[in-house]
Amino acid sequence: MDIHPTRHAAGARGARLQEVPLNWNKWVRQIHRWLAIAFTVTVVVTFVALAREEPVVWVSYVPLLPLALLLFTGLYLFALPYAAKWRSGRRAAAER
Repeated sequence: MDIHPTRHAAGARGARLQEVPLNWNKWVRQIHRWLAIAFTVTVVVTFVALAREEPVVWVSYVPLLPLALLLFTGLYLFALPYAAKWRSGRRAAAER
């Protein structure tokens, strides 16, 4: 079950409101995929930089930023099904 928050956007005249769906889950998944690619690239660059005769040690810290961001997006994506199940359970209890 996807959660689709909505926002209201004013029309051209400002009098009419329409619902515009926002799909946060889709954006977080896409960001997570791009972060995975960035992390992989930074790890490869780190291996190349450290394989040189005089390695630049600070390069070994470069992959930590995309890795930290991957952690947060991954935890969000991990919790999505549990949050949906929890919300549907609360909704069912409220309807009784």
